Amino acid sequence: MIAHPSDDLAAAFAGRAPRCRPDYEEALAESDRVLKTYQHATNGEVPMQRRHAVVAGAGIGGLTAAIALHRRGWRVTVCERAPAPPTTGAGIGLAPNALRALDTLGVAAARAAGSAVPATMGVRRSDGRWLTRAETSHMAARYGMAPIAVPRPAFTAALAAALPPQALRYGTTVTGVDDPAGRPTVRTAEGPDLPADLVVAADGIHSHLRRACFPDHPGLHYIGETAWRTLVDAPDLRIPSMSETWGRGERFGVTPLADGRYYLYATAVVPAGTRPADARAELSRRFGSWHDPIPALLDRVGRFDPADVLQNDLYDLAAPLPRLHHGRIAWLGDAAHAMAPNLGQGGCQAIEDAVILAHLLPAGDTGAGADTGDAVPAALAAYTAARRDRTDAIRLRARRVGRLGALRNPLAAAARDLAVRATPTRLALRGMDDLFNGFHLPGPGTSPHVY
Repeated sequence: MIAHPSDDLAAAFAGRAPRCRPDYEEALAESDRVLKTYQHATNGEVPMQRRHAVVAGAGIGGLTAAIALHRRGWRVTVCERAPAPPTTGAGIGLAPNALRALDTLGVAAARAAGSAVPATMGVRRSDGRWLTRAETSHMAARYGMAPIAVPRPAFTAALAAALPPQALRYGTTVTGVDDPAGRPTVRTAEGPDLPADLVVAADGIHSHLRRACFPDHPGLHYIGETAWRTLVDAPDLRIPSMSETWGRGERFGVTPLADGRYYLYATAVVPAGTRPADARAELSRRFGSWHDPIPALLDRVGRFDPADVLQNDLYDLAAPLPRLHHGRIAWLGDAAHAMAPNLGQGGCQAIEDAVILAHLLPAGDTGAGADTGDAVPAALAAYTAARRDRTDAIRLRARRVGRLGALRNPLAAAARDLAVRATPTRLALRGMDDLFNGFHLPGPGTSPHVY
């Protein structure tokens, strides 16, 4: 039987395995019945008349795409260069648009988070004064659900558990794709080569496949900031809010996670490649005098192993790709439209990409003698049309928001703070409508179905 993603998420985050939502129960049960019929007819083997997708990368976007294609009857192989699933990392925010996309697959991430949804979220000054704050109950009323945050390793593990074990190949690096416009063959460093009907390039911000197929693209753009990230276990602090604090050229974020820990992130305007001798001491130096509970959280960080604090310079795509496909290769997530983290939409847009890609592609079962010549390339052209403009607009918007947060001039930062504080909460929320209500499944010749 196929593992239901919602069950695995619940087990990972809440120690329980609730059933899928009733409106998805019948569809998921039918998916199980179809695969059981296949297995019975072939002594447990998958029939060869099924389309095969090779996914390069087992991050959130790649795994979501694999689940969505698997649900549509495709045979999937996920190649991940890392030797094993991640056991360390930070958190990921799931906004209402991503939660709706996951809902279409039966992945009930919001239910798995339970009471960990923070009471409020907003932006503060370094002295603790709120510049803007919204109750998540108001966001839930406006968007049907509130944003949540989950530990990235647990979420990735839950998605991976929704796939057949044989679909995942860790320690397998995709090095290239032969004949991408015809019948692609995926080359791997470890071998053997993998013939495919579709290649999903989910190989991250430094995508090798993007560089190979779009050699004239300018590549990545350094946005001028470095970021530190870590997870802190501090239940005694009882922090009720998800917040980001703005200073001058520095920011500090605190996000309660579904498992009771806190995801911390901090940014600073520095030249690319700047690496302090001790990230823990650097964080304390920069942010130790900021408002509570930041000093107490940094005190916990000071007891960590230095390797538990991750540092990455922040990049986005310098320009949009001319298209999100080439032949039978489709790009998604950071490989397609790397964006700054300032809107919390990087992972959310990867999830949207994955769900819409699978929705537009033909079903995996080709049937005896079916003509499949143009179905996949035509679907990938439709995928580019559905996703390129939205993701590029969000990429540019995230860059603009980051510039505001990174202002260093005292007068400019004070004017920014005044403008944010003067903006009514209802107007600030309205400005998020196109993000949080923007997910839809396109239909050929029909109006989009917005979720």
